[in-house]
Amino acid sequence: MMDFFEGEVLYFNKPLKWTSFDLVNKFRYKLSRKLNVKKIKVGHAGTLDPLATGVMILCTGKATRRIDEFQYQTKEYVATLKLGATTPSFDLEKEIDAIYPTEHITKEMVEEVLKTFVGTIEQVPPMFSACKVDGKRAYELARKGEEVSLKKKILVIDEIELLECELPVIKIRVVCSKGTYIRALARDIGVALHSGAHLIGLERIRIGDVTLGMCMNPEEIDAFLEENLSSSMVNM
Repeated sequence: MMDFFEGEVLYFNKPLKWTSFDLVNKFRYKLSRKLNVKKIKVGHAGTLDPLATGVMILCTGKATRRIDEFQYQTKEYVATLKLGATTPSFDLEKEIDAIYPTEHITKEMVEEVLKTFVGTIEQVPPMFSACKVDGKRAYELARKGEEVSLKKKILVIDEIELLECELPVIKIRVVCSKGTYIRALARDIGVALHSGAHLIGLERIRIGDVTLGMCMNPEEIDAFLEENLSSSMVNM
């Protein structure tokens, strides 16, 4: 049986429009109800935007000390980009703010541009991100309409593969290091193509060795807890 106080590491498929904290809160609520306790530590290793889905690792109890270990593992994503338009958030959270030409873009051009992003790159995080500026989250300032200036970060992109190309929409697979913003990558790919781009879909398919096939959905939590908690633990 599992011991959630000693610490367990669990794999979830985060649903669309849920925040990472929604998932943590949902699991913690159900777990504490089941254990009949007021408080139990639950944390996640690596935020996903509300408009992204896929692999999220949750740690409970003493296993929350391992969060950093998972955050530093390689991530793999499948991203869908729409070329020819940008949004302030670089995804569908905000409305389109500019339109750009796409007639000049070919599949060959996309493949050549993607190659230039493999390796060590510099990336300016999105204004609508959890990066801190003077102690405040960048997205809090951006949503108030304040100008946000973020510093470039050094990142590593291990692989980029073009999966589908139905211009102006492209689908890519990205293997990257901690701290990579796929939304910012979409912005930079748009610029490199002498156009614009924003993210219209994002799925994290792997963290380290943890793949999507190993993850449970939130609706499976009750059955999972039923199966993995002994009656003696539930009545503590």
